Amino acid sequence: MSKVCDVIVVGCGVIGAAITYYLSASGMEVVAVEENDVGSGTSSRCDGNVLVIDKKPGFDCELALKSQELFETLEDDISFDVEYRQLGSVLAVETEAQAEGAAQWHSAMSRSGVRVKYIESSDVHAHEPMLAQDIVGLFECASDSSLNPMNLVYGYVLAAQNNGAVIKTRTKAKRLLLDTQHHIKGVETSEGTILAPLVVISAGVWTPQIVRTCGVDVPIVPRKGHIIVSERTFKVASRKIQEFGYIMAKFGEEGQRDVEPEMEKYGIAMVFEPTPHENFLIGSSREFAGFDTTCNMEVVSLMAKRAIRFFPCIEDVRVIRTYAGLRPYTQDHRPIISKVDQVPGLYIASGHEGDGIGLAPITGLLVSEMLLGCTPSVPLEPLSLNRFM
Repeated sequence: MSKVCDVIVVGCGVIGAAITYYLSASGMEVVAVEENDVGSGTSSRCDGNVLVIDKKPGFDCELALKSQELFETLEDDISFDVEYRQLGSVLAVETEAQAEGAAQWHSAMSRSGVRVKYIESSDVHAHEPMLAQDIVGLFECASDSSLNPMNLVYGYVLAAQNNGAVIKTRTKAKRLLLDTQHHIKGVETSEGTILAPLVVISAGVWTPQIVRTCGVDVPIVPRKGHIIVSERTFKVASRKIQEFGYIMAKFGEEGQRDVEPEMEKYGIAMVFEPTPHENFLIGSSREFAGFDTTCNMEVVSLMAKRAIRFFPCIEDVRVIRTYAGLRPYTQDHRPIISKVDQVPGLYIASGHEGDGIGLAPITGLLVSEMLLGCTPSVPLEPLSLNRFM
């Protein structure tokens, strides 16, 4: 059986779309297969974060900063409007005890090369007048941005197609095919067999079940999160605002947060994102609930309550819809961007948890560098599958 293409990309959410674009831009013949439509999974059930402020100091910040650099020219590179807005973001500090933690976070982030500053309580409302009066400070990151996640997916897909990539939607990857040497040789799909010497799995929370067909376990599990979408309304905030306690909720760390047990149970922390369309998004929650994406209205109510604590002015703003998505979670909160040593020719790019939008460009670039044998833009060891073995 002869080669059909150079590389197959399995999964065409934002990560798969970015990989397909970067590989096609390098001149490789790429076929991307997607079980449903492009971006129809987690990428369609998230907000549009391009953040450093919520990353751990050190390598995680380095990875996010490199991705932000790529975003600066992205719209020109792909000739598509992704509604990219570099407005910065802030963490709202709720108590004096949190302010001590924020000061330590500030120092660590600064050492990691992140442009951050602390805004004292006397200046909080000059920056964000609608915040609750008792907020004691703001921790600001100037490089942070937001965008429309589905525009990002479509932009990457269209640019990849212009480069000659083939996108096969409504095509389920059933199993990976190996040759007698246990090297990858292709993918058996619901629409027939596709052959290639290289395969990249970028299927988010569904990555483990695909890779398991060739006997390899990948430690990614779904972590459910909800989002609330408001009606069009008055200006509430000028940029992305999260509570400082979001850091604790994201990384499962104990800290100074005075919240009821049910909020801790569901990992609820206030996230507010204004859109260019005069409405806003509210997050966030975190729970391990398998592959269930139905909205839990108890969680939604608790999220709304938490948001109103920080923005009392939104109490009477109407909700137009809610949705839930599945973050591909790894134990150390870093993605897996790696070759699979047990199966030469097989690569994984998944496990970005809630950072897939912001890390899409650097992920696509790193995968193309791996497959082409180039020096990686950031060290790959912290992202290797082998770190879990």
